[in-house]
Amino acid sequence: MRLEGKRALVTGAGSGFGAGIARKFAAEGAHVICADINGDAAREIAAAITGTPVEADVASGASVDQMLDAAGPLDIVVNNAGITHLPMPMEEVGEEEFDRVFAVNCKSVYLIARKIVPAMKAQGAGAILNVASTAGLSPRPNLNWYNASKGWMITATKAMAVELAPHGIRVNALCPVAGETPLLSSFMGEDTPEIRAKFLSTIPLGRFSTPEDMGNAACYLCSDEASMITGVAMEVDGGRCV
Repeated sequence: MRLEGKRALVTGAGSGFGAGIARKFAAEGAHVICADINGDAAREIAAAITGTPVEADVASGASVDQMLDAAGPLDIVVNNAGITHLPMPMEEVGEEEFDRVFAVNCKSVYLIARKIVPAMKAQGAGAILNVASTAGLSPRPNLNWYNASKGWMITATKAMAVELAPHGIRVNALCPVAGETPLLSSFMGEDTPEIRAKFLSTIPLGRFSTPEDMGNAACYLCSDEASMITGVAMEVDGGRCV
């Protein structure tokens, strides 16, 4: 019960890593607000963990404000929602797709921070966790703008950590390798045994990240056990970045 009595918001909680983090947090005693652009998915996860569902588009300022008003006071915020573009040469990614990747992966962190940071400053405590990616540390070809968005998130995490530390607010990031999530086929271009084998050959431990892996790492960084840890980008990648 490492998060007993805590209120946590997890974006993108309807599936994949977000669902794994939400389940772990609930198992450790937190009340979890499960936010997702897919309202049905948010409600399904929230029902399973006795949490609170919220349908929200984290790329929209108005939607984020409504989400956070509905969430109420928060001790923990996990910026997990994210998207990618399909693998292709950088110059072939359309402007609209580029804008959407940066709106969901980057602008969302700003939109949420501007709303929750004043409240966390007032209470003198808080934990913010940004789900980045190994793509921000060791980029793969043909995912250029997705790589860049995750590199932005890692730098934002460190900048936030330095600025907010005097207020008792810790900010960290997780950098998973690709996992069994709805985005996996988008990362690989297509999901075939051959492409999976090639992808897995770059991960020393020989498997993808799982929602459970992410939940365990997120729980640690957001718990009081990590009270001296801020500004880190923890790799949960089976050795991918070694």
